[in-house]
Amino acid sequence: MHDELTQVDLDKMKQELTHRIQTLRPKLIEEVQEARAHGDLSENFEYRCAKQAKNRNDSRIRYLQAMVRTAKVITIDSDNDAIGLFDTVTVYNSVLKKEQILRIVTTLRQNVLQGLISKESPAGVALLGKQVGDIVTVTPEGRPSYTMEVRHIQKGTDDDSLDIAKY
Repeated sequence: MHDELTQVDLDKMKQELTHRIQTLRPKLIEEVQEARAHGDLSENFEYRCAKQAKNRNDSRIRYLQAMVRTAKVITIDSDNDAIGLFDTVTVYNSVLKKEQILRIVTTLRQNVLQGLISKESPAGVALLGKQVGDIVTVTPEGRPSYTMEVRHIQKGTDDDSLDIAKY
């Protein structure tokens, strides 16, 4: 399985990986050792918390290493009139009966609460390649379909202003 990521996604993951291995891991190991020195481990809350933080960091390191190892780097190119990756789109949602502003991003940077939708989500798949005036049908898994009308497209670029998801 390969995750389709941009070079910026990959660079951000490598930066986080370096930080977690070189800076965070030694600090967390030291915290575990300090807490362990406080005595009885069965009732040592500080030790359990330090151990959990270290384990979360190690888990994130493994996740990032796997993502970097299996990533397929994609380029961003789309027709000037069509919706492409990192474009901001104003749509009229037939279910909500109002306009929404959505930005199509890679899966690693999605955040629905901020209007950042993945290119692999049902709405992202439906919108990519469409133009102003097009009406698309979005079919979420296990839910009723709905339509959106594309009202405006603002071309975007892949910059590093968008954070990568924590998981």
